[in-house]
Amino acid sequence: MRYRTLGGTGIEVSTHCLGTMMFQAGFNPDHDDCARIVHAALDHGINFVDTADMYGQGESDEIVGKALRGRRDDVVLATKVHVAMGEGPNRGGNSRRWILKAVEDSLRRLDTEWIDLYQVHFPDHTTDIEETLSVLGDLVRDGKIRAFGCSNFQADEIVEAHHVSERRALGRFRTAQPPYSMLARGIETSLLPVCERYGMGVLVWSPLAFGFLTGKHRKGRPIDLEAGRAAIRPAFFDPAIAENAAKLDAVEQLVELATSIGCTLPQLAVAHPAVTSAITGPRTMEQLEGLLRGAPVTLDDATLDRIDEIVRPGVNLYNPATALPPRSLTETALRRRPLAERAAA
Repeated sequence: MRYRTLGGTGIEVSTHCLGTMMFQAGFNPDHDDCARIVHAALDHGINFVDTADMYGQGESDEIVGKALRGRRDDVVLATKVHVAMGEGPNRGGNSRRWILKAVEDSLRRLDTEWIDLYQVHFPDHTTDIEETLSVLGDLVRDGKIRAFGCSNFQADEIVEAHHVSERRALGRFRTAQPPYSMLARGIETSLLPVCERYGMGVLVWSPLAFGFLTGKHRKGRPIDLEAGRAAIRPAFFDPAIAENAAKLDAVEQLVELATSIGCTLPQLAVAHPAVTSAITGPRTMEQLEGLLRGAPVTLDDATLDRIDEIVRPGVNLYNPATALPPRSLTETALRRRPLAERAAA
C-alpha cells in the first residue's frame, strides 16, 4: 500500500481510503460483517477511514467505532458535519452552535477522544464562512480534531474560505472531497488547480462512477432498472438515454485498456495519480480484496494519455453531483440582473 501526505498536515494516509457510506441503515448492514471488512482493510495496509454523521443517522459512526476498538491509534479517522440530524432548524448546517454539538455526538458514537480530519460535508450559505472556520480552529486547539477540510465545495467557495482564513488569521481547510472518476473529470478544470495552489489534499468520492467502472454494466447487456441503484435512479442507468450510452461506450474502451496493462477496470479506476486518496466503499470482502490487489498499480504516461483520449480532461460524461448543484444554477438571482437593469441601453 502506498501513502501520501494529507494536505500539508504531516499525516500520511493510504492512497485507498475505506469509505463507510455502505454502512448506512438503508443497506441493512450486519455490524459484524462491516467490522470484518474494516479489519481486513487495516490488515492490508489501509490506514484511512472516512465516514459521516449522516450515514444511517449515526449508525455508520457506531459501526466504525466498534470496529476500531483496540486499533484506533493505527487509523487516520475522518468524518463530516452539516446534514440535519433531527427535527428543527438548528440540528444541521455549519454554524458554531451546531458544529459544537455535532462533534461531541460524533466523538461519542465513534468511541474516540479525537477525530483526525473533520470535514464540512456541504456549503452552508446561511452561515458566514468565518464563523465556520473559527469554530473548527477552536476544535483543533481543544484537541478534539487534528485538522479540518471541506466536501462538495465549488472551487470559488474554497478560494473564498482561504481568503477569509488569511484575512482573519484563522485555520484553513486542509482537504477537499469532491466527486471524481474517469467518467466525470470536471474538477480538473478549476477545483484541482485550486487545491494544488493551496496545498490541499484531495479525497475523491465515487471513483467507480456509481458502479459503471466496476465492469458490472457493459454495452449490449441488459440493465435491470428495477434492482439496486438502478431502481432508485433509473434515468442514471437506462442505456436508451444518450448520456448513459456514452458512459457505456467509454467503459468498453477502458476495459480494453485495463486488460492491456494487466489489471481490472476497478483497479484502473482507483489508481489515478492526481489525488491524495480514492474513497472506496466495498460492501463485501470479495470487492475489498479485488480493489486491494490493484493498490500497487502505477499508471505510466502512455496509459494516462489513452485515458485522456477516451474521456477528455475536464469533461463529465455525466453529472456526478446532481443532488448538489452549485448556487449559480439553483438561485436565479445570481445569474440575472434586476429587471430594471436589464435594458441594453
